[in-house]
Amino acid sequence: MAATGQNLSLEEKLQILSGAAKYDASCASSGSTRQGDGVGAAHKSGICHSWSADGRCISLLKVLFSNNCRYDCAYCVNRRSNDHRRASFTPAELAQLCIDFYRRNYIEGLFLSSAVFSNPDDSMQPLLETLRLLRGEHRFHGYIHLKVIPGCSPELLAEAARLADRMSANIELPSRQSLLQLAPEKDEGQILQVFHQVHQLTGDRKLPAKSQKKHAINPAGMSTQMIVGATPESDLCILQRADLLYRGPGLKRVYYSAYIPVNVDHRLPALAGAPPLLREHRLYQADWLLRFYQFRVEEILDPGQPQLDSDLDPKAAWALRHLEHFPLDVNRASKEELLRIPGVGMRSVQRILTARRQTRLQAEDLKRLGIVMKRARYFLHDGRHYLGDVPQREDFIRRALTSETRKATSNQLSFNFNQPAETAASALTGEL
Repeated sequence: MAATGQNLSLEEKLQILSGAAKYDASCASSGSTRQGDGVGAAHKSGICHSWSADGRCISLLKVLFSNNCRYDCAYCVNRRSNDHRRASFTPAELAQLCIDFYRRNYIEGLFLSSAVFSNPDDSMQPLLETLRLLRGEHRFHGYIHLKVIPGCSPELLAEAARLADRMSANIELPSRQSLLQLAPEKDEGQILQVFHQVHQLTGDRKLPAKSQKKHAINPAGMSTQMIVGATPESDLCILQRADLLYRGPGLKRVYYSAYIPVNVDHRLPALAGAPPLLREHRLYQADWLLRFYQFRVEEILDPGQPQLDSDLDPKAAWALRHLEHFPLDVNRASKEELLRIPGVGMRSVQRILTARRQTRLQAEDLKRLGIVMKRARYFLHDGRHYLGDVPQREDFIRRALTSETRKATSNQLSFNFNQPAETAASALTGEL
């Protein structure tokens, strides 16, 4: 274990190590069903959490076990060549800190990561000891997200899967070439192997639902993170990589993290202005289309148009390129067709399908069903009338949509280094 920070107070360690963890975006707090006698509870819909204005989860204690890293990744604030204060908790310190914060109602769960200060097994062991203390000695049943150290032994990974509610391993960058350029000491194969190993632990789980809750192994699944803007890959390349990861075993969620320059390094781009948060936002929206709306990557982007439209969400951009499919009759369109309408989300589609069995839907009915008519009206008619207020032409509709989108996006996007960087899908995507 790292021998740094031995003369620091617990408050100083917390200040250093919570600050060192703030750039990790793959922090989620949903999908757990852990229950039992003790303190804390991780319910089916996730822990009790608050959301900032841009949808970021702010209820977890998000901290590194140690920031004493053996790697020298160009983009990382904790790289070994940086002249920063180094610190490490002990497992007992961190477990007690988490329980104290929970009892004071500061947090409802823990997001635990660490720099790799030794070989993978030696770096993973104190993280697991922290979880053993929380689950065993303190009987803590709240939400725990553990960042796995790639390359650790299968035995340690299996124990982590039993103790944590969600695990993650960061792929870091969209291509192997970029990883070799900016983080040459990291092994992409080891990172991908984590997903395969966890899938082997959970992939053939066929117990009844109640038994799954009792014997759940990593119930919230695996996640990963890609940094956006530190390397020259296009949005198409990023989404193709995400799609490939989703098609492989063991991964539930990809998080996108706008590149923040924290180091001076010739391998890194010079960033003019704020981090590319709008690009991050559009990638989350496109990711949502891939996972829940049956879109394919090639429908969203192609080599002739490899970047997402900054003015429009990806579904609206697709709809404008395919006006031959619109306007759709809201009373006759299929579920699949309704899901392609901008401003109509998963829940709204179910409401439409239910409501139209009883009555013929009109514009005022759609508003009550939660459809975002500022976008949807340009792609709908009610069987009698087109619901838009501009001609059914791409230039007119784009002008109307972009004026609304700029207002909404400026209100949604903000940046605060003191908040955890998990982007809540419901807040970012709204009704796509």
